[in-house]
Amino acid sequence: MVDEEAGGAGGGGGAAAAEVKVMKAAPAEEDPEMAAWKAPAAMVLVQLFNTGMVLLSKVAIGGGMFVLALLTYRSLFGAAIIFPIALLRERGKWKEMDWHAAGWIFLNAFIGYAIPMSLFYYGLHDTTASYATIFLNLVPLTTFILSFVFRMEALRIMTVPGSLKIAGVVVSVGGTMIISLYKGKILHLWNPILHHHNEVPVDVANHHQLRGTILLTGSSFTLACWYLIQSKVLKVYPYKYWSSMTTCLVGGLQTALAGVIFRRDNNAWKIGWDINLLTVIYSGALATALKYSMNSWAVSKKGPSYPPMFSPLSVVFAVVLGSIFIGDDITVGSLIGTVLVIVGTYIFLWAKANERHEK
Repeated sequence: MVDEEAGGAGGGGGAAAAEVKVMKAAPAEEDPEMAAWKAPAAMVLVQLFNTGMVLLSKVAIGGGMFVLALLTYRSLFGAAIIFPIALLRERGKWKEMDWHAAGWIFLNAFIGYAIPMSLFYYGLHDTTASYATIFLNLVPLTTFILSFVFRMEALRIMTVPGSLKIAGVVVSVGGTMIISLYKGKILHLWNPILHHHNEVPVDVANHHQLRGTILLTGSSFTLACWYLIQSKVLKVYPYKYWSSMTTCLVGGLQTALAGVIFRRDNNAWKIGWDINLLTVIYSGALATALKYSMNSWAVSKKGPSYPPMFSPLSVVFAVVLGSIFIGDDITVGSLIGTVLVIVGTYIFLWAKANERHEK
């Protein structure tokens, strides 16, 4: 109605119509301040999901759950959650998936889910949850280096943003190393919600530590490669919901095939109303479906080195949540490391934002 009235206003109608159209379009524009917070907020949530997944998975795997069964169920459950969202938000876009895009998605699922998560879970089985979480923080540095090697990221070391990006990565990784290597005085800040469970002998905790370390290192490297592959997938098939859904589906089928080959025992695939089911639902809904969708969106907006930069926050969450819920000790070293992780993260984010502004 407004456009019709403006169109009939005589000689000034064209200008009035243009002005009205601009005014109508303005509300649809996204608030710049809100848009600036969307990407970091999404990545913080991803790290919270990861921390919860690690804690639950450690309990489930320690209780005897078959690793490949857990990976299969959580991936297929994640695909089922994303499927209706893809139908609503990207209606009919599945028809645009050709064999070239399907090939990249198959590789995306293999490098981004089947391989790294299998290595991570078996490494988690051989170590502890807090130790395994630390290895997630090798991902930002590795991804940044690989992005530079394959010319997906410009180093720009002679510029202030470029130097600060490197400094942010170094400070964050240094913070995680302090958390893992330096303990210091134990701080008794609060009583845990759940019973303290850290009465495990050191010899038991360190069982197969070397093997677990090797597996976790391999997981970190392949996960870093996944961020680069994800960037390529979005170029050949730029629909993040269908891409995430098919990645989860294919990843679930890949781990199911491997699971059948390595273990044919039917009991290994049974699941009841217990911590195993809770782990599958949580991992599938939050640590798989939402995580993959949020990561795909962040890569498309910010580039492949942006999401993994938030990985150090998982160490912070593991320290805090572990203390609150299960009574893990908070030490002077963990607090110093936590501060460095947060400072390094925001140095990197500030540098990234200013670099994009300059471009």
